[in-house]
Amino acid sequence: MSVKISDCWKKFLEKEFNSNYFQNIIKNTKEEYSKFICFPKGNYIFRAFDECPFQKLKVIIIGQDPYHGDNQANGLCFSVNNDIDNPPSLKNIFHELNNNIIENKRENSDLVDWSNQGVLLLNSVLTVRRKFPGSHRYIGWETFTDNVIKTISKKKKNLVFMLWGNYAKNKEKHIFDNKHLILKSGHPSPLSANKGYWFGNNHFIKCNEFLINNKISPIKWI
Repeated sequence: MSVKISDCWKKFLEKEFNSNYFQNIIKNTKEEYSKFICFPKGNYIFRAFDECPFQKLKVIIIGQDPYHGDNQANGLCFSVNNDIDNPPSLKNIFHELNNNIIENKRENSDLVDWSNQGVLLLNSVLTVRRKFPGSHRYIGWETFTDNVIKTISKKKKNLVFMLWGNYAKNKEKHIFDNKHLILKSGHPSPLSANKGYWFGNNHFIKCNEFLINNKISPIKWI
């Protein structure tokens, strides 16, 4: 498996790609895909980067690992293709979004339009074995994505980091203080959301207010 990632990211992440640990990631991932059914499909592993040019980067939403069910993972955290039923977390994201922006409602479950506007939909672990959530944590992806967070937070200013749930909140320690906005709440999964830790966080409104205040075009979430 070779690394196929957008050229605009390569120069910023070249050190990672040339490291020994990353070569081990490639080796282990290739072995997993040869022995088991894994998601997302190979050419979508780095889709979060391919769909969100570095130059446009404004917002980072951090997930854990891809959906592990058939036909769900499409390379963008929380996103599924439009012909797939919305997973519970995505339903709750849309519920909160539609409460934030009442003029219209989001129905498109493929979040690629967010990516194209500068939202990096980054899973900390970029691959998963079918029906086994968390199965690829041992591969080393988190070392890579943690370093991505460090790099972008140092290279860019006035980014918005959305950290949903304790796992994502733990990534705050990798964010360089560079005038960024860090938004934290519970996870949108029913287990957290139904206990009052997600709904009402108003993150989509707060994000756009911050961008506008810094003379950056807001995200069209709907």
